[in-house]
Amino acid sequence: MKKATIHRRTFTKAGAAAAIAWTLGRPGHALGANERVRLGFIGVANRGMQLIDAFLVHQDVEAAALCDVSGSTLDRAAQRVGGNPFTCRDFRKLLDRKDIDAVVIATPDHWHALQTVFACRAGKDVYVEKPMSITIHEGRKMVEVARQTGRVVQVGIHRRSSKVYARAAQMIQANKLGKVTVSRCYHLSNMYPTGIGKAPPSEPPKDLDWDLWLGPRPERPFQATIAPYKFRWWDLYSSQVANQGVHFLDAIRWMTGDLAPSSVCAMGGRFAVDDDRTIPDTMEVTFQCPSGRLIVFGQYEACGNPALAQNGWAELRGTLGTAYLQEELVNIIPERGGQFQDRKPRMEPMEIRPPELPKGKRVANLSVTAQHARNFLDCIRSRATPNCDVEIGHRSTTFSLLANISLATGLRIEWDPQQEKITNSTEANHLLHYEYRKPWSLEG
Repeated sequence: MKKATIHRRTFTKAGAAAAIAWTLGRPGHALGANERVRLGFIGVANRGMQLIDAFLVHQDVEAAALCDVSGSTLDRAAQRVGGNPFTCRDFRKLLDRKDIDAVVIATPDHWHALQTVFACRAGKDVYVEKPMSITIHEGRKMVEVARQTGRVVQVGIHRRSSKVYARAAQMIQANKLGKVTVSRCYHLSNMYPTGIGKAPPSEPPKDLDWDLWLGPRPERPFQATIAPYKFRWWDLYSSQVANQGVHFLDAIRWMTGDLAPSSVCAMGGRFAVDDDRTIPDTMEVTFQCPSGRLIVFGQYEACGNPALAQNGWAELRGTLGTAYLQEELVNIIPERGGQFQDRKPRMEPMEIRPPELPKGKRVANLSVTAQHARNFLDCIRSRATPNCDVEIGHRSTTFSLLANISLATGLRIEWDPQQEKITNSTEANHLLHYEYRKPWSLEG
């Protein structure tokens, strides 16, 4: 892939046809047939650069603006993109620009809600990385503001744009596996013994705006085991059940059609890894759904061997067969009758793979992330609902955040998904949000 010149490519005929006559977020601006979607990227480090690559494979896109609190990170991204993009440290300067159609947010998790809400109010459509929010209250506010402003908001749970998973979801919801009673998924990584390491508080790098990195979270000294990436092991800024688990939990609830759990019970702790983390190295959570099924998520960061009988990162166990989810492959193993039952296979084995291209047709082999980006771009033009709309992202993120609340309180919590309240603990409800550091606020 040519990174430095990709923004100069012209439309293909298909891209031009799709662009005609649709209106973008710029007030009074109709996108011309040969005009690109002008994107602003907020957060351009690890995942941010991956998203830049995923968007710029599409010829109707221009990386018009870049934002990051790290000057060196910003410089590297600008060199990678090429051309002359607008750059800034403070995302509000990017949102003030009238020539930006939409933004792509890949900042630390504690920033996602504020930046999405501010962007929607500034008239921008939004692609926001997972987990969508760090509190359930934030997630609901993001949904409300997206609806109030009429903005397209796509959450970066990219498997929602997988044709393989879409076919699997259709099949499983049609009861082709029978009744699914248990699903399991895991994040596995043996980080024993030193994990993310240890570091004392220190002065931040000279090119890092540490106060802006902290944003709504409490003021504290810089620490090298927090930024730039290791914040994912600090509960103030992220968690692994939200970072990794939300992908798996979303796919499972998509397959089964479950909206939300009715009860959640999590256990775990820092059992083996000696580092600065504030989240567990070992955790297991069980969700019980009103439909009559369990969903189990395990975060094992002190042992990394496979947890499932077949290859894959999740399994759905039905009365007729068990599905194993892999990247762009779903493998289905027939069930056999057990005690007192007929031992014959209850279905034929199956594999769901990407559809084969017509003979002789050559199409770029896009990653699922690039396909998810394409869906967002198409919805900017059509104003259709994207594959992982903000409501979908909120409901899936809620699973992960409830797991964190259960772990923090030591309670099996009961959840009302309509009121979005915990019904058996006032203490646990206090964790649905936190008080932002001034001057940050979600309110208009």
